[in-house]
Amino acid sequence: MAEAFIVDACRTPRGIGKVGKGALAHFHPQHLGATVLKAIADRNSLDTSEVDDIIWGTSSQRGDQSGDLGRMAALDAGYDVKASGVTLDRFCGSGITAVNLAAAEVMSGMEDLVIAGGTEMMSYTAATADPTKPPMMDNGNLRLREKHPQSQQGVCADAIATLEGIDRQAVDELAVVSQDRAARAIEEKRFDKSLVPVYNLDGSLALDHEEFPRGGTTMEGLAKLKPVFSAWADIPVDEAGTTYGDLIRQKYPQITEFDHIHHAGNSSGVVDGAAALLLASEDYMKRTGMKARARIVATANMGDCPTLMLNAPVPAAKKVLARAGLKKEDIDLFEINEAFSVVAEKFIRDLDLDREKVNVNGGAMALGHPIGATGSILIGTVLDELERTDQQRGLITMCAGGGMAPAIIIERV
Repeated sequence: MAEAFIVDACRTPRGIGKVGKGALAHFHPQHLGATVLKAIADRNSLDTSEVDDIIWGTSSQRGDQSGDLGRMAALDAGYDVKASGVTLDRFCGSGITAVNLAAAEVMSGMEDLVIAGGTEMMSYTAATADPTKPPMMDNGNLRLREKHPQSQQGVCADAIATLEGIDRQAVDELAVVSQDRAARAIEEKRFDKSLVPVYNLDGSLALDHEEFPRGGTTMEGLAKLKPVFSAWADIPVDEAGTTYGDLIRQKYPQITEFDHIHHAGNSSGVVDGAAALLLASEDYMKRTGMKARARIVATANMGDCPTLMLNAPVPAAKKVLARAGLKKEDIDLFEINEAFSVVAEKFIRDLDLDREKVNVNGGAMALGHPIGATGSILIGTVLDELERTDQQRGLITMCAGGGMAPAIIIERV
């Protein structure tokens, strides 16, 4: 089998995902996708007529984010019409899955030059969302709900904390670490290699830095925040009065009372953003003189309980390590998306990881989580950090709606 190599990675800053407040919230989602696609082409002097495919992750594919955003963003970026594109949805895992499928196309020998990435304008999707109907739970499909009741993500996070005995002290401590590490990374310009500014249509600067982080976050400050998802647990989802909490108790009746420990400070931030990675075959790089920064070692997908939703990253990490013939000690850096603090805390505990190797530049609690783009952002972040610290391998994974997790291991060339 051929090998797939990462040639470059870039991303936008993450803007606060709120209309009227975020610096990116006034854009059409295709504009953010076009920004990173144009940047990846310009940075690498691409002949875009030679791009075989563009695989794009976008989770909430409705309204302005529908209609194959990857293809439309490429056209908006000025790509040759020969550069095809497809857009996929694996919920939060879409950005990793886009890269994994791009790697598979190259490794199979079917394609030579593929761009993978994602876009999510949470300012747009939040403004149009129905809070009583998460995308993974179709109230009309009662047969599926009877088999696999699926709740709201934050309620799932609190359910996992309750079952695992993970308390608020632990999740708040991790949230402070995330903010501190992100602040250090920004101060030391660790993100600058991949960061590309976003410009308004008139050419003026819209955003060139991370907008979401809240530097100076303390345990004392977090202690003042009230848990958010206790209210969500009591929201009815049908005429019978079944609540989000009831859906979880249908599978886990031992939860007589939820320990609600998650709040805005220890949950992922609502932001807008996009990212792109350029992947190529060895033959294409030899033919054009391109230089690889990393190779794809292994990829994997894993499903887990849809009702708890957020627990698949641990088995996904074990699966991708086994597929690569590696042990956790062979990995220099781990990135586990901080969808909620309990997800990262459980990941570290279950795999018995050195905390100094996990999310070393902060995570989504500090920087935000533009759902369909986050996985691609994290792969680029790990690559930059491996190069900065002269290390070798990174493992990236994240939970996704429906109880799933994609994973990938990359290795510097």
